[in-house]
Amino acid sequence: MNYRDFIAGYFSRQWRAAGLGLNLALVVFCSILAMTLNGYAFAAAPKVGTQAPGFYRMTLGNFEITALSDGTHAFPVHKVLTKTSSIGGQSVPLDQSSPGEADALLAESNLAVPVAGSINAFLINTGSKLILVDSGAGSLYGDCCGHLVDNLRAAGYAPEQVDEIYLTHLHADHVGGVAPNGKMAFPNAVVRVSEADADYWLKDANETAAPELLKSMFEGDKASLKPYIDAGRFKPFTYGEELSPGIKPIASPGHTPGHSFFDVESNGAKLLLWGDVVHVGAVQFPDPAVTVAYDSDAEMAESERLAIFADAAQKGYWIGAAHISFPGLGHVQAKDRHFFWIPANYDAAPTAN
Repeated sequence: MNYRDFIAGYFSRQWRAAGLGLNLALVVFCSILAMTLNGYAFAAAPKVGTQAPGFYRMTLGNFEITALSDGTHAFPVHKVLTKTSSIGGQSVPLDQSSPGEADALLAESNLAVPVAGSINAFLINTGSKLILVDSGAGSLYGDCCGHLVDNLRAAGYAPEQVDEIYLTHLHADHVGGVAPNGKMAFPNAVVRVSEADADYWLKDANETAAPELLKSMFEGDKASLKPYIDAGRFKPFTYGEELSPGIKPIASPGHTPGHSFFDVESNGAKLLLWGDVVHVGAVQFPDPAVTVAYDSDAEMAESERLAIFADAAQKGYWIGAAHISFPGLGHVQAKDRHFFWIPANYDAAPTAN
């Protein structure tokens, strides 16, 4: 019995015993109840503070695509955004080359530092295989992230069902999820990345010569990939052939030496999973010349971004982006010599577009 039923029952018994008429009793009861409960909130509860499980589905021809969130982290805008200087052609911090640009562009999108950076991955159900593209940060970024496996389960799948994992590149927030804390998360999967990226990130000599900002990436790569290497489940690829029917890697160096796009096509529909073309959409769509300190070759990364923005805007295919606000699915549009991101329209019963 709840609080209101208890009060009603109590006063009803008292009034009947006193011989009051029913109508008069109801008036008196309602008046007393209103005074008693004034300001009382029956639904009061502590704030929850969490989001719904991070998965979103769309169909692509005969494939089903599930975007999976690994979490969000405070992206260090002022620390890592860079731009090539007109003097000397060197990549310098954006705050030095264009003071105030980052904050002004963020403000145009009602954003401010710190900006929550999404870490997205994409699960492709081809009907015969379950293929994961990128895996999130796992345990390499701390408590903010590492939620991919939980969201995979919430989406109706188990890690044991994943057949293959394709990595766009070997930065920590893309490879760490294959083995959080060094333990294989996908025991039946084969992990694949371009030979160029594997050759670079798994060599001690390259770690020694790398900028300080990137040194931790090498250790994270080695720890994450070791269980798969030991099990014979790490198989780098070369370009030019499909990795699975309908899924083809495309060389897109610049962000890393072996950075890859994955062209996913089924029944005439196309999705390009473009990895790290964009890190801060509110800045890099209006100004594609903005690069990041993590780029192995900033000038090449900028060229790749401009080229793929133009191609995607012209041809209208779907984009799956690792670091655009979850679910990171949408289209690129161009107007008046400027590029824009058009996010996917939410669909509770997703169908092919």
